[in-house]
Formats: sequence, structure tokens, C-alpha cells
Amino acid sequence: MAAGALLAGAVAVTPLVYLLIRTAEAGWERVAEELLTTRVALLASRSLLLAAVVTTACLVLGAGTAYLVVRTDLPGRRFFGVLAALPLAVPTYVAGFCWIAAVDAFEGFWAAALLLTLCSYPYVYLPVAAALAGADPAQEEVARSLGHGPWRTLTGVTLRQIRPAVAAGGLLVALYVLSDFGAVSLTRFHTFTVAIFTAVDLGFDKTGALVLSTVLVVLTVALLAGEMATRRRGARYARVGSGARHQAPQRKLGAWRWPLAGALSGVAFLSLGVPALSLAQRMIEGVSRADPLGEVAVAAGNSLRVSALGAALSVLLALPVGLYAVRGSGWLPGLLERVSYAGHGLPGLVIGLSLVAFGVHVVYPLYQTTTMLALAYAVLFLPLAVGSVHAAAAQAPPGLEEVARSLGRTPWSVFRTVTIPLTAPGIATGAALVMLTCMKELAATLMLRPTGMDTLATELWTQTSAGAYAGAAPYAALLVALSAIPTWLLVRGNYRELS
Repeated sequence: MAAGALLAGAVAVTPLVYLLIRTAEAGWERVAEELLTTRVALLASRSLLLAAVVTTACLVLGAGTAYLVVRTDLPGRRFFGVLAALPLAVPTYVAGFCWIAAVDAFEGFWAAALLLTLCSYPYVYLPVAAALAGADPAQEEVARSLGHGPWRTLTGVTLRQIRPAVAAGGLLVALYVLSDFGAVSLTRFHTFTVAIFTAVDLGFDKTGALVLSTVLVVLTVALLAGEMATRRRGARYARVGSGARHQAPQRKLGAWRWPLAGALSGVAFLSLGVPALSLAQRMIEGVSRADPLGEVAVAAGNSLRVSALGAALSVLLALPVGLYAVRGSGWLPGLLERVSYAGHGLPGLVIGLSLVAFGVHVVYPLYQTTTMLALAYAVLFLPLAVGSVHAAAAQAPPGLEEVARSLGRTPWSVFRTVTIPLTAPGIATGAALVMLTCMKELAATLMLRPTGMDTLATELWTQTSAGAYAGAAPYAALLVALSAIPTWLLVRGNYRELS
């Protein structure tokens, strides 16, 4: 596990090494000229404020939705379970185009916060739902038998059990907000990502862009340190008693059943309905023509292939990191887990630039190949898998592995027959999160894809950038449809107990 975690950490820090080398080459005077300005201070305050607001909103919306879907008698729980994950399939740049077309003067801080919240809350919902589905309710029943009311049991017992999933989801949202370009650029709310993109695309100043990116690295490190400080040393989240595991009873919502179902329907309409209706309207009113079905099918096949490859690589790297962080001791496991988050706070543009240089100068045979693109996806989205594996491993009782070893099983046999089944929900959640996010990743895909290869995301960006909404509609619809397949399998696997 330690060797695998070290390998994952090396993959994650590759862009940072390039970033530090290029920054050092620029010299201290250039670095000071770029960073010691009121503009950088303003960009930092804007980025942090946006991350704080969006993360708070996603924690409330994502965790609340997960609890309603998994632990209550909400009408249509399976249906809402799928709908709550689908916003991950909607790229922020597409959602931004649609909202701007539907709402006049849709710009500024709150517009960007709304877009990012609607597109990002599944980062909290999915791991928290998996944690709630896998948590044993015995502790909650004991608390209720000791006289604790529903609210005290929820805050004092249930939330403590799913703390790793909540923390991991919130951290992912905060890092995603720092690295997002689509929502902030379209709503004209300038953050670091907009400044970096402007420096590269309009100013042809790669060095200046990379120097600015170092501030994002500092902010990422600060977020990781803050999240690590919230962890309780020695905390246990797995069940330790004897007896068979059973499902938690559904909490009766009573008169709140249909109002809460209506609220979730409203969230689904804002996150999915508005983009769908706007694209449909543009397709009907537009004068552009859709590409032949063959070209759409080829782009879909490419998206599935490279996204599946990226998800597989990410899960392979994340498994030892997540397990080592939970089962290991000392300072190294926690450090390696934090290192795996290094690339998630950087824009795909910076990751793409660093891996282009890495491919040209170090591993040229991999340059302009799907393997290099999958490596970029792993650097960007490794935390999505690590957080899910960590949350699942934290709830898996280590005593079962110890019993298997005491019966003569080899370490590999225990890993294959005990550890993997215990963490399977987290592995599935991580794989689905990575695959969904890979499908809509744009900047890194544009820079690292093999020559002549188009994906649904690149074609969607090309069409919408040119105002060809009729041509963009098939790609957008197929992107959501394909993303719904792993989402449904994930929900079905995690929530078999739902009626």
C-alpha cells in the first residue's frame, strides 16, 4: 500500500514539479512583479469567497439530498437518487451558456455561485449517499434507546459516522471552484483561472500564467491543511460490535414528504431542466445544422474510451492511497493522501501545459496518445476516487481482515476477498465520479488529445463557441445520456434497499 501510494503521489505532483521549475526560471524579480500586486490580492479574495459560499451551499444541498434519498420515505427515492447525480454531466460552460440565454443580465458573483453550486453539489451527494447506505445503524439505535431525540441522534451520531465523506466532498467542491474556468468566465466574475487563461490565450504569456498558478497551489495547500485539521486523531467510523448488519429504518417525513419532493424537483429543474430547455429552444430557433450521426457516434465512442481509461487509472492509483490513509500509521499516510489532491486545485489548462512539456522532454513516445490524456485525467481527478475510497475504508471494520489473516490467508488473498468487497461501494462511487468528470473535461482534453480525435466535450465547446446551438444539442444530449448510465448503475448498486 505504501509503495502504491508513493507512486500515486509521484503522478499527482508531476505538474507541480514543472510549475516550480518554470517559476524558478522566471527569476525572483518576475515572480515579485506578478504576485506582489493589489490585483493578485483581489483575485485571491474573490476566489476564496466564491469557494466558501459554493462549498457551504453544496454541503447543505448534497448532504441533505443524500439523507432524504437514503434514510427517509421520500416519494420516488430511486428517481431523485439518479437526478441528484446527473448535474455532474453538465459542463459549467454549457450551463453558463444556457442560463445566460434564459436570464437577462446573468452575471456577477451570485450568478457564478449559483452555476457552480448546481453543477458541483453531486461531489458531496454521491460520497455521502454511499456512506449513509453503508453505515450500520446500530449506533443510532443505541442513541435512541438512551433517550436521544431524532435531531440529537442525527447531529451527534449519524453525522459523525459520515464525517469522512462529508469532508472529502466539501474539499472536492472547494478545489473544483478554485480550478473552474467556464462558470466564472461566462458570468464575468474574474478569478485566478480567468487571469491565467487570459495570460496564455490573449497575452501569450505562459510564464506569467504559471507564476499566477503558484498562488492556486498555495490556496490548495491551505485548504488541504484546513481539512486535515478538522480530522479527529484516532477516530473510528467502522462498527466494532458483534451481530449481523442490517438496514436503517426509514424515517417518516409525514406532511413534509411532498414539499421536500417538490424542493428536490426544483433543484433538478434548475440544474438539468434549464440547460435542457435552453438547448432545445436554441436548436429549434437556430440556423446551424447538426453533424451527421456518424460523427456524433465517433465522438461518443472516443469520450467513453478515454474516460473509462482515465477512471481505471485513477481508481488503481487511488486504492492504495485511500487504504493506506486509513490502515497506515504515522505521518506518511496522511501526507500522501494530501499530496494526491495537488492537481485538483489547478486549472486543466495548467495541467495540460505541464504534461505537454513532460511528454515532449521526458516520455516522448506517450506524447499525443490516449495514455497521456488518461494520465492528465488521473492528475486532475484522482481526489474524486481517493475521497470515496477513504470514506468506504474508514467504515470497513479492520477486525475482519485481522481474522482472515489469523486463519492463514495471505495478504493478497485478504486484500482480494475481504478488503476489496468491503470498500466496493467507495470504489464504484469514485470510478463513476471520475468517469463523469472526465467526459466533460475540456482544457486538458483539447491540449493532450491525439491529433484528429474529438470527444463530446470538445465538439460541444466548438459548436457552442461558434453559436451553433443546433449543432451542439446532439452532443449535449448524448453527453448527459451516456453519463446517466454509470450514474444509474452506481445508484442501483449502492441503494438496493430502496423501494
